[in-house]
Amino acid sequence: MDTVAYRGWPNNLRLSNQDAEAIVTLDVGPRVISYRLTNGFNVMKNYDSMMGGTGEAEWQIRGGHRFWLAPEDLTRTYFPDNRPVKWSALGNLAARFTPPPEEKYGVQKEMEITMAAKGSRVEVTLRVTNIGASATELAPWGPTVMAPGGTEIIPLPPKKNHPGHPSNAKSPADYAPNQELVLWPYLDFSDSRWTFGSRYIFLRQDVNKGPTKIGLAHRMGWVAYLNSGVLFVKRFDYRDGAVYPDRGTRYQTFSNEDMLEMETVGELVTLLPGKSAVLTESWELFGNVPPIRSEADVDRVILPLLR
Repeated sequence: MDTVAYRGWPNNLRLSNQDAEAIVTLDVGPRVISYRLTNGFNVMKNYDSMMGGTGEAEWQIRGGHRFWLAPEDLTRTYFPDNRPVKWSALGNLAARFTPPPEEKYGVQKEMEITMAAKGSRVEVTLRVTNIGASATELAPWGPTVMAPGGTEIIPLPPKKNHPGHPSNAKSPADYAPNQELVLWPYLDFSDSRWTFGSRYIFLRQDVNKGPTKIGLAHRMGWVAYLNSGVLFVKRFDYRDGAVYPDRGTRYQTFSNEDMLEMETVGELVTLLPGKSAVLTESWELFGNVPPIRSEADVDRVILPLLR
């Protein structure tokens, strides 16, 4: 680990091994502002006009991976993370990043990043603690802003046949729904960026098209984004019986002209004073991945990488 300058910010922590590198801002954030294979390109979006800025009165998207709180509102969600961040080492390739407390809303955030000794695997932990005097309802939320030009791949649960006659059903569950798809008001089913397939959903980022978004409960454990031959994989769990925000979404994805966001959402909890809520996920990069044009291509090219 070392401290490096990055795009106008003099202080950023770089975690790197021989295979990959992640850079976390210290002058603002914390944001994982860059993630790449060695000698590769940054798979995360950087907003050029917002690089190097500090102390702004309003929240800045900037790009990279950030720490938000759900459900989305007009105040707490958009608290400006524009102040310097403290950090401490948790190992040779691990660190905890602590921004100043958000005293107005009674919360303290922490982000922990751990890079594997070899390979590109990164473990991400987002922790929020209630430092206020009363309980508050929230869920930790981890949006990752991806560079434009790629295609997102979201796996779907295996299909099952309709049982037909009740004698063919093992239980009423054989007739019940097993998936949740939540739609935002600016989602248009005729939007050519989307392909809703039998085994996967594809979302193609398009620099000529505006906002679109869906959410899913998503029990499949992974999503991916392929851009210029580099595959970014985000892994996370799903806990049956848990309550998730936005009508039960564990995963949300948003895209507009600038970027595509891959957003994990933690459990919605009533957090008592002194208690914490945690969201964890892991990332991985694969290089030299050929274009994916069909579900068969995903099965043939991507699934072997995930195993």
